[in-house]
Amino acid sequence: MNELAVAVLRLGLLLALWILIISIVLSQGRDLVVGRRNKLRLEQARRDAGLVTAVPAAGAHAASADRPAPAAAPAAERPAPVPPAPAPRLARTLRITEGPLAGQTVDLGGRPLLIGRAQDADLVLVDDYASGRHARLFPQGTRWFLEDLGSTNGTFVDGDPVTRTLPVGTSSTIRIGKTVMGLED
Repeated sequence: MNELAVAVLRLGLLLALWILIISIVLSQGRDLVVGRRNKLRLEQARRDAGLVTAVPAAGAHAASADRPAPAAAPAAERPAPVPPAPAPRLARTLRITEGPLAGQTVDLGGRPLLIGRAQDADLVLVDDYASGRHARLFPQGTRWFLEDLGSTNGTFVDGDPVTRTLPVGTSSTIRIGKTVMGLED
């Protein structure tokens, strides 16, 4: 083999190596952007769900201290107390109705549930269309909420894609890949 062929082969291998390095760096950059986007989604969902409370402005306490308290209404004008309505109960199980795990139920126990194909997920889906860490179902007060964790093929509630954290109830149908599931009391 002559020297020119060896030099061309070396340059070709060097070029292939640089292309590989650049593609790895770009891939890591995309992962960082996706992670940041998911973090922003989570923060927005917490604001929407009321988990983040607004801090009163500095002058709010001073202004309320200057105002006199409203006078109490006389006993004759006060309405009779209304008994509180029974608090809605948090759904306790997740039933899988379609897909490879059809017929199975998962006891939620009021704890968050990580759904995906990864072995460390709380509900491991045997589904090629599910991502490793696909979605998260979590309770807040008396309601369950579902968030997509940046999955490749998406998460759907009642046929609509989940683009932000959504409340889900017993009448909601959740679809991840070929797996369809719903909450039950």
